[in-house]
Amino acid sequence: MNDPQSAPTQLQSADPADWPVAPGWQPLVQEFFAGAAGRKLQGFLQTRLDAGAVIFPPQPLRALELTSPEDVRVVILGQDPYHGRGQAEGLAFSVAPGVALPPSLRNIFKELQRDLGTPPPAFPQPGGSLVPWAAKGVLLLNTTLTVEEAQPASHAGKGWEVLTDAVIRHVAHGTRPVVFMLWGAHAQGKRAVIPADRGHLVLCANHPSPLSALRPPVPFIGCGHFGQARAFRASHRG
Repeated sequence: MNDPQSAPTQLQSADPADWPVAPGWQPLVQEFFAGAAGRKLQGFLQTRLDAGAVIFPPQPLRALELTSPEDVRVVILGQDPYHGRGQAEGLAFSVAPGVALPPSLRNIFKELQRDLGTPPPAFPQPGGSLVPWAAKGVLLLNTTLTVEEAQPASHAGKGWEVLTDAVIRHVAHGTRPVVFMLWGAHAQGKRAVIPADRGHLVLCANHPSPLSALRPPVPFIGCGHFGQARAFRASHRG
């Protein structure tokens, strides 16, 4: 078994073949990287790696590895990965066990407790790891899937949005109603690719960052998304 302490914490390769995904996502991912946007993105990542840039996370497509398309029941959409060393692990808002909770994740747990009475997870295990959520059908996706150290949104507009649009479109055109939680302006920009006539529950609120969690128009703290999602899922089993 690999020692998690020895696992890389930053991107090592710009080759998508080194980023495993669940079989159900494979055709979509292959199509993206075979196209112009995917090739351009891959070239950009290779150029930045060659220049010595520190890029997170080590596995950009981990959300697509841990949650198969046929298992998705909820999509939580964020902006881009954490840009601090050792934080981003390829799942939106999640950090590895033992890593100090970033403020956004602390607010997520705060709202979960306020809304459903769910206490924050024990630290350090599982701490801020949302891998158990991914295993239960929560697709933890960012709009942009890589970022450079200490430079938030540094990889926005480089091509990832084309892939994440395709992922959301694929889920939204599936056979079951899904809950979409769109947190922040970047995430809410994806609302256009979610059809209104498929029975999905689309929930929008400010990003859970301390900069916006308590501000209008829809403060994250008090949004009630978790309770609404639970009620929706209870009435849409399967």
